[in-house]
Formats: sequence, structure tokens, C-alpha cells
Amino acid sequence: MRAAVFVEPGKIEITERPDPQIAKPTDAIVRVALACVCGSDLWFYRGQTPYEAGRPVGHEFIGVVEDIGSEVSRLHKGDVVIAPFAFSDGTCPHCQAGITTSCLHGGFWASGGMDGGQGEAVRVPFADATLVRIPGSGHSEEMWHSLLALSDVMGTGHHAAVSAGVKRGNAVAVVGDGAVGLSAVLAAARLGADRIIALSRHEDRQQVARAFGATDIVAERGEAATEAVIDLTDDVGADAVLECVGTGQSMATAFSIARPGAMVGYVGVPHGVEVPLQSMFFRNVGMHGGSAPVRTYIPGLMEDVLAGRIDPGRVLDFETDLDGIQEAYAAMDQRRAIKSLVRVSSI
Repeated sequence: MRAAVFVEPGKIEITERPDPQIAKPTDAIVRVALACVCGSDLWFYRGQTPYEAGRPVGHEFIGVVEDIGSEVSRLHKGDVVIAPFAFSDGTCPHCQAGITTSCLHGGFWASGGMDGGQGEAVRVPFADATLVRIPGSGHSEEMWHSLLALSDVMGTGHHAAVSAGVKRGNAVAVVGDGAVGLSAVLAAARLGADRIIALSRHEDRQQVARAFGATDIVAERGEAATEAVIDLTDDVGADAVLECVGTGQSMATAFSIARPGAMVGYVGVPHGVEVPLQSMFFRNVGMHGGSAPVRTYIPGLMEDVLAGRIDPGRVLDFETDLDGIQEAYAAMDQRRAIKSLVRVSSI
């Protein structure tokens, strides 16, 4: 099969890899229809995170079940499914607690010898527990985009909001205007936040943030951003802060704009972050978050997508096919795209 692999920083290419086969009775083979590039993929694309040459890439996809193992009972050939960015058995203590990304027997696509989502097919372990069947048919292109967003970014933005304890009537600040940050704006609005302050310097992303429910935009960075948010909240700070970047500056900003007693929900993959424990202690500011257990969130979010109540697919603003995978990465790296969609086959 054809699949994208990492070659070196700044270079992703398509190569031939072995077709996936059923290895265990709980496996399924999924033909990938739609995939996308994640902001976290840019860390290795830019050479900021180690990544082996020849290793497959991609962890977000929708596809069609082509084959199932003998113990798969909830899925059938021909089902259209969402694959969360991590596979999990659904039965271990961590899965039962809802933290599927810490499954004792699970793992992640494109890691540990697993297929990547930016290819023609993927072997899915624990298929019954991992994959979520999409009901109905004849969905619009916009609906497919929003369903694809549930494989990672919408669930990750939602995790930031849940981790920060967003409640109805809250004033929420969102640090980061990538696909996850914009999804976090939508998640905060979905949970009933009364005021949502989006920190964004890019007009196109500001427009999406406002469409998703942002009431205020702060374009400044660093101390100027802190001053702007504190001013907007009458010198109080935000009731909840959603950190969706993972850099030292973004985390510092998140803590500086949280009101005493607030929680910072963090989902940005940490790179060069120092946690300000002294300030957190004296201001009673907490932090909670991490790798989002999107498998836990997909059913509830999918219900709202199918009902037309949320449209997270708007963050997918660049489209190509497998042959255009290099440009898909470059467009995001150069901030010409919020998030790149890769069309692999028909649904």
C-alpha cells in the first residue's frame, strides 16, 4: 500500500509499505478515506522532536472497515468509522476510568510498528473498543470534515475545557489559535461559557474563533496579552484557561491570566515548559489535562455534530491527496493553513 513516511526534517514522502493483515482476532483492517495533519506532527517535521527516518506518520483518520478478526462483534465490513488517535482495549482500569490514552494494552498510530493514518490502510487492534461507527449515510462534505475532526482536535479542545472545569456562565480564555485552540473555543461555547477570550494574532483564525463563539480577541503576546486579558476581566482574570500550544511562553501566559482559584486545562504537547509552582501555590491556581482521551468523548461530540449543533470541521481549510502530503505539511508549517485534510479514498 502507499503511505506517508518521515524522511528528514522538512520532508515527508509517499512510499510503498506492506498491506496490513489481521494479526489478532480482535483486529480490524480499515481502508482510510480521510486523514489530516496534526499540529503535533509539526514538531518532528520541524526537527524539534526526534523521529526515525522511514517511520510512518499520521494519527487522525476516518475509514471503511474492510476486514475483521474472528472476535470482532460490534463492527461489520463496510462500516464507516472514526479512529481516535490512540487505540485502547476498553476494559483495563484506565479505560474504565475514561483515560483511554493510558490504556495498559493500547498505543498510538505510527508508533511501535503500527501503521500511520496518512496511508491507504491501517490495522486496528481492539477494533470493537477503539473504532466508533458513524451512523447514517449521505452526509455532506462539511459533515464529514466535522466527523474527521473528532478523531483528535475537537476531542482535544474539549479535554482542555473539561480539564479546566468550564461551567455555564464562566469567563474563559483560550491560549492558541491552531486547530486545537479553535476547537477549545467551540468546546467552551458548547459547555455554556458566557465569555470566551481567544488569544490570536491571525485574522483568518480570529474569524473562525468568533464563529465558534469567541466574544473577545486578544492579539497581543507575552505581558501585553496578560494585561489585555486582565483588563477585559475587570482585573480578575479568567475563570478557566485552556492552554493549547505547549510552549514555555504559552504556558506562562496561561497561568498569568488565570484568576485565583482557577484551573488551567492544558493539552498542548509540552516543549520547554516550566511550571510556576510558587505562583500557583500562593494564587491557588491548578492545572489539569494532558493527552486527550478522545475515544471517551467521541460519542457525545458526534451526536452534536450529526445534529448540526457544532461544526468543528471548519478548521480543515486546506485539502489535498496523498501525493500532496508534502504540501499539506508545508501549508501548516508556514501558517497558510489551520489544518490540512488529506483525501485518500472515497467513503
